[in-house]
Amino acid sequence: MSNNQKETKNYPNKGKSLPVEKSIKDTVFNIFKKALEENIFDALLIPAKVPDTDAYSWILLQDESLFDIADPLPPVMTVQGGRALSSFSKNGELGLKIAALLRPCEARAVIELFKLHQVDLDNMTLITIDCPGAMPLADYMNDPKKIADSFKKISEKWEISESLRPACQNCHRFSLMDGTGPDLHIGLLGENNKVTLIANSPEGNDLLEKLGFESKDSLDKWKTEKEKLVKEKTKKRESFLKEWQEKTKNPDGFFNELNKCINCHNCMNACPICYCQQCYFDSQMINFKPEIYLKKSREKGALRFPLNTMLFHIGRMSHMVLSCVACGACEDACPVSIPVGRLFSMVGDKTQKQFDYVPGLNREDPLPLQIFKEDEFCEVETPNECEEKATEEVK
Repeated sequence: MSNNQKETKNYPNKGKSLPVEKSIKDTVFNIFKKALEENIFDALLIPAKVPDTDAYSWILLQDESLFDIADPLPPVMTVQGGRALSSFSKNGELGLKIAALLRPCEARAVIELFKLHQVDLDNMTLITIDCPGAMPLADYMNDPKKIADSFKKISEKWEISESLRPACQNCHRFSLMDGTGPDLHIGLLGENNKVTLIANSPEGNDLLEKLGFESKDSLDKWKTEKEKLVKEKTKKRESFLKEWQEKTKNPDGFFNELNKCINCHNCMNACPICYCQQCYFDSQMINFKPEIYLKKSREKGALRFPLNTMLFHIGRMSHMVLSCVACGACEDACPVSIPVGRLFSMVGDKTQKQFDYVPGLNREDPLPLQIFKEDEFCEVETPNECEEKATEEVK
């Protein structure tokens, strides 16, 4: 069962602390401006506010004037960063050196897409940043200024606020984990008025050296604050999982949460892990002739329309739940406010634990269903033998 994948606390020992200049945003952007000026990379993938609107989009930034509209941590996640990066890199090498500034859940989605051959990471530098979360998209669109102001206050205090998206309230992987995920991490926790650059790969070290930075500053304060917040959020997540496992402990409870589904497939389109060019549920395979609908209706006594809503969610879940990074993009996209992100996160947590797998933690770890282990799931296949083996190990 075990994939021998561990989430430990062996972070890099040193980093580079920089004093905040005007604001955290300005300090971070000065780093990227220098990298562009010195041709360390050719373009930066980053969220930006669309001019004359309150909407945010992803841009491939080369012109430094566009830093005026860019934002390293916008108040909302419109398009999941993993999906944005995949859209222009999945068809092969670009021939350009690209840096992508992502929230940790977006970077973990990129790593999973890399394993699924949906992202080309050649000449790609992944940079993550400590993430305070994001606000519900529907709330933001109703009152952008109010929600943006609220997000600013939450970000400054690093609150686990009820105003944040449910996925963000329960996210305990909001920062750098011990693994081979991003190349460089930007730490915002720890010392006030300081930004910490943490190299997490040889490419990350190379980037810092080219920028003229030396990793010689202690990460103790960043680690202490990070682990303190991880502990708080882990406790909240455990409470969340317990609550939702109770809600959905039988099929009726599970289906009741999905009963409002209108079969729009927005959750699938927003999910970074769902990548099939032709989904079965959008294909002609389930576009039946009228007589087939009548036959099914007679067999069942009644036929619910739209058809196959439950089958759609269960099918999607079986396809991608091992790679689910609990980003909540699916829930933000739902027009009828189904807690689909919470359902997938709960099922993903249980399924991933069965394989001892953390999606997006390590680039080298194979996806659990791509490898075969003879002694996996003995408690299902040969429970008596499994119990004997466990007893021997205890002895």
